Amino acid sequence: MSETTHDATVAVSAPAAPDEGLTAKELAAKHGLTVSGARPSLIEYVRQLWDRRHFILAFSRAKLTAQYSQAKLGQLWQVATPLLNAAVYFFIFGLLLEADRGMSREVYIPFLVTGVFVFTFTQSSVMAGVRAISGNLGLVRALHFPRASLPVSFALQQLQQLLFSMIVLFAITIGFGHYPDLSWLLIVPVLVLQFCFNTGLALIMARAGAKTPDLAQLMPFVMRTWMYASGVMFSIPIFLADKPAWIANVLQWNPAAIYMDLMRFALIDDYSSKFLPDHVWAAAGVWAVLFAVGGFVYFWKAEERYGRG
Repeated sequence: MSETTHDATVAVSAPAAPDEGLTAKELAAKHGLTVSGARPSLIEYVRQLWDRRHFILAFSRAKLTAQYSQAKLGQLWQVATPLLNAAVYFFIFGLLLEADRGMSREVYIPFLVTGVFVFTFTQSSVMAGVRAISGNLGLVRALHFPRASLPVSFALQQLQQLLFSMIVLFAITIGFGHYPDLSWLLIVPVLVLQFCFNTGLALIMARAGAKTPDLAQLMPFVMRTWMYASGVMFSIPIFLADKPAWIANVLQWNPAAIYMDLMRFALIDDYSSKFLPDHVWAAAGVWAVLFAVGGFVYFWKAEERYGRG
């Protein structure tokens, strides 16, 4: 394009830029640009998470190894901590408050230790989930990966810790006369269902903790209340026999109580199905699927906001 000036010379003007007049959104679409850290589709997110499965496993193992690296007893604290808690609860609730009513000492001690170990699995998963994002902001901001990898790996870390502790739980159970039989095979589906439930709960708490870091200070009180309401130290149907039936039903149907009771049913000979609520396996499955799927979707919806602001 050219034009003649007043002195008869010809001035050549530059052609219009091909991107002139386009908005930022139109420019990005034209050149194939996308928002950094944008949330992928749910199916794509699942695929990305599966591709990082080796990272998730390695990260959980590294966290488990480093957890007690500064302590002289090292990994033995994985077992010593819940055992010491069980000893304290036995002294307070078993001896002083007589919460073992309706059960012999041979049943109550494995009952109590099983409850402490199984509830600790859920409690630790929740507490680790709260800090999964807020406690690893450097990693979240430095690398691009599906953020769900962090709460999933922390839940997996707690599962590995429980499996290590189960050796001691088996020894205590056998020491009080409850020997392995076919019912012990039920341990596997119980742990699978509880792990799914814990993972979903960890994902929910990870999103909540990322937005409100102070939640980590509140959760110990919430978990302590949940523990007392779940029958860790006493049998709900026996201890609440003189209370309205709906109270015992509500407490027995909470997921923490369900997974503890199923584990007790599998390990302890005298802990029969009469101590379990109706349709307990169906309830355990519903809790696991509801929290695993719901927690994953809930976490995914905020994927692009983690580590920002």
